[in-house]
Amino acid sequence: MTSLSVACSLVCWVLLYTCLCLHNSRRSYEWNCRLVTLLHGILCVCVTAYIGFADGPWPFTHPGVENTALQVAAMSLSLGYFLFDMGWCIYFHTEGPVMLGHHGLSILGILLALGLGESGTEACAALFGTEITNPLLQARWFLRQMGRYEGLAGDAVDLLFVALFTSVRIGVGSWMLYCELASPRPSPLMKAGSVAMYVLSWVFMVDIARFGFRKSRARYRTWKERRRMLEVNGNPGKAD
Repeated sequence: MTSLSVACSLVCWVLLYTCLCLHNSRRSYEWNCRLVTLLHGILCVCVTAYIGFADGPWPFTHPGVENTALQVAAMSLSLGYFLFDMGWCIYFHTEGPVMLGHHGLSILGILLALGLGESGTEACAALFGTEITNPLLQARWFLRQMGRYEGLAGDAVDLLFVALFTSVRIGVGSWMLYCELASPRPSPLMKAGSVAMYVLSWVFMVDIARFGFRKSRARYRTWKERRRMLEVNGNPGKAD
């Protein structure tokens, strides 16, 4: 039944992408793929948030427990998407080794949780943490494509993305990893996978820090240049 659910999920994501390509034929393949990615990110965050905060169990106190039906459904839904997106990225050569590694670890982690029949609670928590910044990442790409990134909207998206990534994936993720490693219940394979995902998050964090530094420096130079031009343009008026 789990294999069937994953297969149905994969087929649904492929069909959605195909329909978008047919409907938005004037848009690029990547545009339509990112629409699918945006939908998955929003749907995944909503479902896993309900699992973690309402349905339970709490991942920080009950790692390694038996999977619930809702957890299995959420993981099957996301596994189908990751299989679709992994195939798309490989076919179109759009992503580098780090992003492909992230997709590969996500697929292996979900497969492991489904195969073992346990640790669904922390797997869904990891899905929530990794996907919560995804809509912002897609919004940034769409803003760039529409020529609206260089402005207040682009700055707001970038600032919120960095804040969420740092607080959730690094901050809360560190706490989650500690709980996973300290608990005797999770499988050693799940613990190893958690460490690998955490290390990959830090790889992303280093890239984000570099991007933030470069953008802040560029913004400061622009502000300084504008201030200099205002001072230069303002002096003749004062002299008159």
